Amino acid sequence: MRATSGLVALFTCCLCMAQSQIRIDVNQAQAPIRVDVNLVNVAFTVRDRNGALVNDLTKEDLEVFEDAVPQIITFFARSADVPLTLGLVVDFSGSQEHFLKQHHKDLQTFLAAVLGPRDRTFLVCFGNYLRLVSDFSPSGDSLVDALQRYEKGRRNFPELGPSEDRVLGTAFYDAIYYSVTEKLARAGNDRRAVLVFSDGEDNSSSHNMMEAIEAAQAADVMVFALRYTEFGDKGETARNRYGTGVMARIARETGGVHYDAEKTDLPTTFRQIGEELRSSYELAYHTSNPAKDGTFRKIAVRTKRTGLAVRSKTGYFARASAAGGTGPR
Repeated sequence: MRATSGLVALFTCCLCMAQSQIRIDVNQAQAPIRVDVNLVNVAFTVRDRNGALVNDLTKEDLEVFEDAVPQIITFFARSADVPLTLGLVVDFSGSQEHFLKQHHKDLQTFLAAVLGPRDRTFLVCFGNYLRLVSDFSPSGDSLVDALQRYEKGRRNFPELGPSEDRVLGTAFYDAIYYSVTEKLARAGNDRRAVLVFSDGEDNSSSHNMMEAIEAAQAADVMVFALRYTEFGDKGETARNRYGTGVMARIARETGGVHYDAEKTDLPTTFRQIGEELRSSYELAYHTSNPAKDGTFRKIAVRTKRTGLAVRSKTGYFARASAAGGTGPR
């Protein structure tokens, strides 16, 4: 009897040890493996000689170069295959606060046309504070409702980015920078775009234009700049021209488009942006130059078909990635 009891005890002990080892092996198998893959993502659009968007390209139709060196495309998709995360960044300083009020219906129509079941959008309104007026949502209607509450004076929305003591009234660069780094850079593998409504003038940001551009390039965010400039009695000023140049450059460097709201009506502009977003492409490659040396790497996407023009971001800065920071993703 004692021998039998000893065998049972030994068997139970061995079984417990085996179960413990299985649990250890499973936990080890589930531990995350962190590898720096140096993956560079590029969103782009293509037009033919007549300016019409081209939406039937395949991976085999394309080539991508980094600093003139050919790269191997490891991922390719059309816009319809990848969810969209879209940020609306609206300037509420000075004369800008009245511009969008006239176009709520146009904005609703645009969002209804652009957002699909897998897509989402958010809204940031800024003056000398950055307010997250509507967080990620698949509903354009709820975003417009939040915008209307903000316009009516409600300001108890959460602040985006760190709290800043800004004396003057327009944090334009910070609004773009934190919309990218705090919201869009954390949007998984979605397509990413920002619509900015402003005159491009800044007087209170802690970040500058190049930092805003670099953040958008690193997170592969296309910036569509909708500029409304209210001129004074003397017409266009040097400050107005500077704002125009800023918005045009941010759009160009990130692969987006700059629109002058004085020359194109907003419904037409929304329709054009919607067509761009529905006809864009995404590709990715593992850079052949993995050095994180802070240099700017020029990107060129080309088609093997003749007569087509590609628009994408101009490149990215090869900086070491940090938690919540920038760098190729």
